[in-house]
Amino acid sequence: MQEDFLTTGWFRTVLGKRCLATEQRIVKLAMERMFGEQMLQIGIWGGADTFLPDARTQRAAVLEWRGAVAADFVSNTDKLAVASDSVDVVLLPHTLELIPSPHALLREVDRVLLPNGYLVILSFTPNGVWGLRHLLSRYGYPPGHQRLIREGRLRDWLELLSFEIELSQRYCYTLPLDMPRRLWRLLEDGRRVLGFLGLNGGYLFCAQKRVNPLTPIRRPWWQRHLKMAGGVAEPTVGVSQWGQSG
Repeated sequence: MQEDFLTTGWFRTVLGKRCLATEQRIVKLAMERMFGEQMLQIGIWGGADTFLPDARTQRAAVLEWRGAVAADFVSNTDKLAVASDSVDVVLLPHTLELIPSPHALLREVDRVLLPNGYLVILSFTPNGVWGLRHLLSRYGYPPGHQRLIREGRLRDWLELLSFEIELSQRYCYTLPLDMPRRLWRLLEDGRRVLGFLGLNGGYLFCAQKRVNPLTPIRRPWWQRHLKMAGGVAEPTVGVSQWGQSG
């Protein structure tokens, strides 16, 4: 609970506010074409209503694993209290970095998502200055994060679950430092340099659940052909019976 408090305090900093505002903007753009009946956000990030107003589905709800945090309902992330094939859109705002088992949650997300449903993930990168700040901080960075996940590793996890990544976007090209507002304008050129070097602080993945249709196996034409005998349709002699035919 101390880590949850530290994370909440981070949103009051200048950097935390700017990062959250950027995430609201890019998530809104990513979800513009995601329609359906139900969106599920797993984990509160910033606030319970940070992303829900931008949902294009008929209903939207927030699931939490931390009982002390206000949400629509509480559930373990390794076994979601959600019916299979019942959700059109799932949003994970840094959830994989905060829970004990990210692999188990991704498997559960695959279970509850409808075929061709969408998964939107926000994550901080362990590379560059943001990753270094995370390693050197007592409670991780941003505070409360148990781990930071590389883009390539998360991409592999999604591909193993038959998710197809349709959108990948990097953001937060800035130093992981909380500075007075008057200094942000002076660092515009610095942010451009960080962007050129690929030293981003966070990234967004938008993936779609792909379900491979079953391809029926057609029998050979000589097994499908029927001959009439006494007015009753009978199959012709099969391949295994050819050697026994007179």
